[in-house]
Amino acid sequence: MSRVKHPQWSSLSSLFSCCFRGSDQPEITYCHENVSVVTVLEPTLPMPPAQELNSMFTELVDELDLTEEHRAGMFALPAEKKWQIYCSKKMEAEENKATSYPEFYTDQLKSMAARKTLLTLEGEEGQDRHKIINDLKTALRTQPMRFVTRFIEVDGLSCILNFLKSMDYETAESHVHTSLIGCLKALMNNSQGRAHVLGHNESITIIAQSLATENIKTKVSILEILGAVCLVPGGHKKVLEAMLYFQKFSSERTRFQNLLSSLDRSTGHYRDEVDLKTAIMSFINAVLSQGPGETSLEFRIHLRYEFLMLGIQPVIDKLRSHANVTLDRHLDFFEMLRNEDEALMSKRFDVGHIETKSASQMFELIKKNLNHTEAYPHFLSALQHCVTMPYKQNSTTLQYWVILDRIVQQLVLQTDKGENPDVALLEDFNVKRIVHMLAKENEIKQWKEQADKMRKEHQNLQQRFEKKERECDTRNKEKDDMMETMHKIKDKLEQESKNHKQAKLVVAELSAQLHSQNHNKHLYLHLSIHKTSIVPGGPPVTSRNLVPPGPIPSTSAPSISPPRASLGAAQKKNIPKPSSPLKSFNWSKLPESKTEETIWMEIDDLNVFKVLDLEEFQRMFSAYQKPQKDTEDDHAFAKKVNELSVIDGRRAQNCNILLSRLKLTNDEIRHAILTMDEQEDLPKDMLEQLLKFVPEKSDIELLEDHKHELDRMARADRFLYDMSRINHYQERLQSLYFKKKFAERVAEVKPKIKALCLASKEVVQSGTLRQLLEVVLAFGNYMNKGQRANAYGFKVSSLNKIADTKSSTDKNITLLHYIVSLLEEKYPKVAAFSEELQSVPEASKVNMAELEKDINILRSGLKSVEAELQYQQAQSSQGPVDKFVPVLSQFITVASFSFSDIEESLSEAKELFAKALRHFAEDSYMLPDQFFGIFNNFLTAFSEAKLDNYNIARRKEEEDRRALMEAQLKRDREARIRKTKASVKGEDSEFDDLVSALRSGELFDEDLSKMHHRKRRRHNLVDSSRERPVTKLNQ
Repeated sequence: MSRVKHPQWSSLSSLFSCCFRGSDQPEITYCHENVSVVTVLEPTLPMPPAQELNSMFTELVDELDLTEEHRAGMFALPAEKKWQIYCSKKMEAEENKATSYPEFYTDQLKSMAARKTLLTLEGEEGQDRHKIINDLKTALRTQPMRFVTRFIEVDGLSCILNFLKSMDYETAESHVHTSLIGCLKALMNNSQGRAHVLGHNESITIIAQSLATENIKTKVSILEILGAVCLVPGGHKKVLEAMLYFQKFSSERTRFQNLLSSLDRSTGHYRDEVDLKTAIMSFINAVLSQGPGETSLEFRIHLRYEFLMLGIQPVIDKLRSHANVTLDRHLDFFEMLRNEDEALMSKRFDVGHIETKSASQMFELIKKNLNHTEAYPHFLSALQHCVTMPYKQNSTTLQYWVILDRIVQQLVLQTDKGENPDVALLEDFNVKRIVHMLAKENEIKQWKEQADKMRKEHQNLQQRFEKKERECDTRNKEKDDMMETMHKIKDKLEQESKNHKQAKLVVAELSAQLHSQNHNKHLYLHLSIHKTSIVPGGPPVTSRNLVPPGPIPSTSAPSISPPRASLGAAQKKNIPKPSSPLKSFNWSKLPESKTEETIWMEIDDLNVFKVLDLEEFQRMFSAYQKPQKDTEDDHAFAKKVNELSVIDGRRAQNCNILLSRLKLTNDEIRHAILTMDEQEDLPKDMLEQLLKFVPEKSDIELLEDHKHELDRMARADRFLYDMSRINHYQERLQSLYFKKKFAERVAEVKPKIKALCLASKEVVQSGTLRQLLEVVLAFGNYMNKGQRANAYGFKVSSLNKIADTKSSTDKNITLLHYIVSLLEEKYPKVAAFSEELQSVPEASKVNMAELEKDINILRSGLKSVEAELQYQQAQSSQGPVDKFVPVLSQFITVASFSFSDIEESLSEAKELFAKALRHFAEDSYMLPDQFFGIFNNFLTAFSEAKLDNYNIARRKEEEDRRALMEAQLKRDREARIRKTKASVKGEDSEFDDLVSALRSGELFDEDLSKMHHRKRRRHNLVDSSRERPVTKLNQ
């Protein structure tokens, strides 16, 4: 008694019903020899725990290299079935241990390849040899993944290829050859095996070599493999190379000659072999339409011409007599694709049809398109040289035309990257490189010069455009700010006018009342005087004795006095004068008044001059920059000697760098400063750098001493001197910089103040936030005990502690997740409370200290500009170019109003924020970024919790949907099993799917339907009499 597998369970597809087509439930069976009764084998070992079983079963499934859908089906089996399958596979592996090792098959293949022929083996030995190859084919399909991996590691592919390569005629015509091709097909049915086969240098060529056999089944298998390889990325060119190799191997005149002969043969056992003819046509269609043929019309025409030259069209017309649906589908696709390509070519030349068999018509088309073009002389030259080629019929003449044909083919087919989609007809023939070499160097040079010139012009125009664009933007911004300010001033004036009118009415009423009271007072006084005048002995009293009130003294505005002059000139020392200017020593000079009763009273520097070598000192520290080396050029030496520099060297260097970046002359810079930069020549960053190089008092004194040597001054010295001639240069520069930066600073401050105002209103007025706090307060009182319980409120900072409370059942769920889900279910409006707090995130970024600092900078800057404006207005002499006063007067008017508006907004924001703090019972010293930061963090945590809940719900829905899908797939599988018989081994495999789709023609169905649609659309545009008839096309 021995254990064998029932035929129904001879493959993985029948063993695992959850993944492959087969019976409903797989079972482990014993089958006695010569006995048809099959009994179920129960596992003898006890089932391990669920966790251990799942781990063991996972290892088994991983070895099978299944798809995700099939893996899910395997894991959906009950535990008893999993254990049954596991024991079955392990028991089978133990019994077949001797033949389950790849080394066994590789040794057998080497042994068989060493024999001259296998047909000399008779009886059981010959059958066993043949059975070994069939077993290998089955093992490559059904054994676990590690078997395939090991077979590749022990170089099993080379053993199969060497066997095919050294096979004699008798073996090539036997079933052994067919089984070996089946082994390759089974190996390629696995992704790892397919990659290994395609990566082998000779695998496809050796497979193509087997087309020399007369065995029809073998030929069909080979063509199916080659056709499927065309569909794999990188496989198309390998197939073309293999067919070129087969041409040499079988001594064909041209490529594909053997295939066309087999397609045309209709005698002997080839007469009714529709499968072979279908395989050949499917291979031809795959070669034409896949790879480069998917996108390249030229490539399809190139390859199709090879088949047409071999006479495929009459063969296709003859094959229609078989009336086979699958074969007709491939024939339809071939003719349909040909008609489509010919229509595209006709459209290129704007003709109805191109007869490619007519040399005269093709010549006329080329002549028509090239006539009156620069290429026409070269076309004539090519024809002239063709006429002069040898015309005697010999091998040499033929090779000339072959070379010409191949050159033209490669010109048409080669891509811009120098890649050849077909096998390279000429080695090292790079069309792009040759075309580049043929270009004239002077033309390229002219083009480059012209391109450089145009590039420079473009850059200049771009710079001018950007400058004008900046100027327009600045003007528009100033205009908008001015209009906005004018509207605000208008509104304010209207309000003030209204208030003034009301005040005038009040004053009028008070004046009337006062006048009435004065009248009564005068009457009373008159009566009193009258009574007094009649008193005996009293002096007469007149109204002239009353002293009128004195006039109110007028006050005048204080005048701005010029800077205070020094109290007295310091006593001059008798210091020697240098014969030429010297470098400056940047020290901090002490006033003479501060030197009294100090160490400086005991020091007399005049004594030092008695021992100094002043000539050496002058040579070492002369203001003239002398060269360091005597070997320098005389012109450069003279230039260096004539250049005068008295300021610090490092400062001068940095100043030169700034001036080189600014690209303006001193006069242009001076004009820009005086006109307050009307032309926008001085960007803000350049103004900021210019402020670092304001001439200091010591620099001005040194430069004034050498003002008679202006032409010899260094660039930085001359710049400082020219700028020092501008009245209040530093103050002007600071005012200009403040003016340019004012709008930017205001734009930075306003959004912050606005965010504070809006956020303060939002948190106070939000009804959904109030309801949310109610829910949190309820949960807190419900959860807490002792001193924490029975609360009437809580600090808002407690909101960010909600997520710290973890669920007891799932540590990934927090109290915040629960509150979010509760709100979405019970209080959907409250769940969207963030819509009422849209300004909170921005307000959380506001730092009050920095905000007040920015406002103080604006305030102090305005005061400085106002002071400078008053000074400039007091100056009597102002040149026509100087526009400081008019420009700054207008700016101060607008800027002062804008700043007062900012101050009012800030005061309002502070009041609203204080109200918000009181509203939530928070400490009054809490800052905005702290208060609103709490809400912002809570908003972020709330949205993250909402997203977590959504992902959890989506995962649950996917799991439920996957379970329903698996159940539906199981029902569909059971129904399919009841309707069909057991499927063939490996039918579900990836590579076999390609072969099956290619064999049936399903691969071309979509293209055929599209072509049918296009054919109907242009039915009235193309002459149907010139289009090749396609029989059964519309049936």
